[in-house]
Amino acid sequence: MTALEWLHVDGDRLADEHGRTVVLRGVGLGGWMNMENFITGYPGSEQDIRRLLRASMGERAYQAFFDTFLVDFFDEADARHLASLGMNSVRIPVNYRHFEDDDRPMEWKEAGFAALDRVVTLLAEHGLYSVIDLHALPGAQNQHWHSDNPTHRAAFWTHRHFQDRAVALWEELAERYKDRPEVAGYNPVNEPAEPTGEALLAFYDRLERAIRAIDPRHVLFLDGNRYSTDFSVFARRGEPLPNCVYTAHDYALPGITSATEYPGVTRGEYFDRSVLERTFLRRTQYMRETGTPVWIGEFGPVYSADRSQDPWRLALLRDQLEIYREHGASWALWTYKDIGLQGLVSAAPDSPYLDRVRPALEQKARLGADSWGGSDAGVRDVLDPIEALFEREFPGYTPYPWGTRPHIAVLVRHILFAEPLAERFARLFEGVSEEEAVEAARSFRFDRTVERSGLSAVLRQHLLDAAPAPAGGASH
Repeated sequence: MTALEWLHVDGDRLADEHGRTVVLRGVGLGGWMNMENFITGYPGSEQDIRRLLRASMGERAYQAFFDTFLVDFFDEADARHLASLGMNSVRIPVNYRHFEDDDRPMEWKEAGFAALDRVVTLLAEHGLYSVIDLHALPGAQNQHWHSDNPTHRAAFWTHRHFQDRAVALWEELAERYKDRPEVAGYNPVNEPAEPTGEALLAFYDRLERAIRAIDPRHVLFLDGNRYSTDFSVFARRGEPLPNCVYTAHDYALPGITSATEYPGVTRGEYFDRSVLERTFLRRTQYMRETGTPVWIGEFGPVYSADRSQDPWRLALLRDQLEIYREHGASWALWTYKDIGLQGLVSAAPDSPYLDRVRPALEQKARLGADSWGGSDAGVRDVLDPIEALFEREFPGYTPYPWGTRPHIAVLVRHILFAEPLAERFARLFEGVSEEEAVEAARSFRFDRTVERSGLSAVLRQHLLDAAPAPAGGASH
């Protein structure tokens, strides 16, 4: 096992116990302890699909599937693979539901902590730091599916009960990991979206005090408001919180599904490397003004089914990686494993799982039910008149966080269409045996996945072939 040293914030950098600069370079483990629809294929929110699958599969097959999935989605071979690419860290998104139930709040579920600890330990054995990321909070901290939100309301910010539970969970995690240097730190709230910013600022202050009372050593990675893109609220405080990194997410518009070239025009705007750098500098302005480290907690293009687009999508990624290196920024690429949209490795197209769910995937694609990676081309006949009506009847209506058209897309495509789609998805698992459930889950095991070799080559070249020698001979 590689010994990993404690990390801390030292001015505008992360440093180890010997004062050597450590730049975290890694990947997010999306879809594992916080499932997402585009990553594993289901429609809608995780809580809804789990409820429907339990009813459809029966308890025994349901438990067999998810017990297997939690191990096979990330195991020793996965940790070894990430280390072979030259990575030194993994951001681990988790859903609060693994640690407590809504009807038994703050009664801790040991199985959830054991699952998390297994992966933290595996990563450490291969020399990789972990960043524990609470991706889904009670009541939902943002308006979208990735916080396990079946609605478009972020109730977390208006219910003290939900905030109390999040603080209690972080106190429990801090107690369990306070002596574990292989955990680089805690990312307490993924992509918060709170319209005024005042509740976010107050919650961060409260949470920082609660964690520090138990664990004064670990770094806190604090996401900006509006999905980690807006840091204006933090300028209202006198100084940044101590031993904290303020984290930006930096998805580049040419990396979306509908983009057709890079450099080139996407949604009427020209993008090249200089535009990417200006966007990065804008999103990290607060960090540079306050002299704190930069960590890009999420970024990365998606990959079209048209494989001829891969070269320019990888060129986009290469430009972002070079920009981060030039500015000394740490990063976590989104995401490690999925069913083919964005992952470094993906379930094979002929796997038992994808064979079973393919009819649902095809219908989901026709209806554009996935927010990330989906297309509305097949439902413009539905959306066009709704959008026209809003322009006519509600001019100037700009609902938080992204305005009218994305708001309509959430309500129609990602909720209204996704709800019946989730029922159809679950019915595909009716009558499965425990053995069939296990085989479906094993589709995500590393030795059964397909590597996106072009992406791996870009990462290896950036991290191994062209990596500068670490300061002081450090191996991080």
